[in-house]
Amino acid sequence: MVEIGKVNTLKLVKRGAQGGHLDGGALGEILLPQRELPLDCQPGDAVEVFIYRNDKGKLIATATRPYAMAGQYAFLKVTGLHAAGAFLDWGLPKDLLVPLREQNRRMVAGRSYVVHVYLDPKKGRITASTRLDKFIDSGPCFYDDGQAVDLLIYDRTDIGYKAIINDTFGGMLFHSEVFQPLEIGQRLAGFIKQVRDDGKIDLCLHQPGYAKVDPLAKKILALLAARGGFIAVTDQSAPEAIYTLFGMSKKTYKKAVGALYKQRLIAIEDNGIRLIDTK
Repeated sequence: MVEIGKVNTLKLVKRGAQGGHLDGGALGEILLPQRELPLDCQPGDAVEVFIYRNDKGKLIATATRPYAMAGQYAFLKVTGLHAAGAFLDWGLPKDLLVPLREQNRRMVAGRSYVVHVYLDPKKGRITASTRLDKFIDSGPCFYDDGQAVDLLIYDRTDIGYKAIINDTFGGMLFHSEVFQPLEIGQRLAGFIKQVRDDGKIDLCLHQPGYAKVDPLAKKILALLAARGGFIAVTDQSAPEAIYTLFGMSKKTYKKAVGALYKQRLIAIEDNGIRLIDTK
């Protein structure tokens, strides 16, 4: 079955003056334009194509992959405005429409927004929306604490950053867990800190708990060795200073230093930490 808005593997039925005619099953033959049809492709051969509708509403195939497919989220730029809504650059010749009803606030030309790409069930067209809450899965999830996930930052609030997890669920990165600049639309790796009893998901950028100490402790040792065996960082140092030096939160830094101290690899002095010569 052909899925509009996604990549499909279809067989070539015949070649023509306009391009290749692909077997779309119940949807009929779908044209793959001549410029995108491989020269050595013959009837019966299978090709991977993305299926969408052109300006006239006709199904068309393309070998080009858009920036996002149906069911995914993306950070896309507004190329123009129309009475029907805003148009986005999604990597295909035909821009992607965000209808006025699907804008949580009026979009501005030239700006980029996190949108959800979906197939409009009534019109059969690929459409986008900035009303993300209606698409983010709010059902029960089965993530484990400490599980690695992919994040897409989509909003900033007074308490932290909202992120989409694996293109499915939503979670929160609290400001206390963030020690690096983050931007709306940024994709980055993260971890599940905890799934609360109410189903809300707390996130972090370093693996939570003591499981993250070992590699970070090695990072501290390496920096100490590179700096002559001493770094002027104490419990009183600002979190920002610690992140600038080590790329970790103050809480994580203290755990790593504690582990190194217990292993007698460093000495904690009044004005900093010192590498112990174990030779």
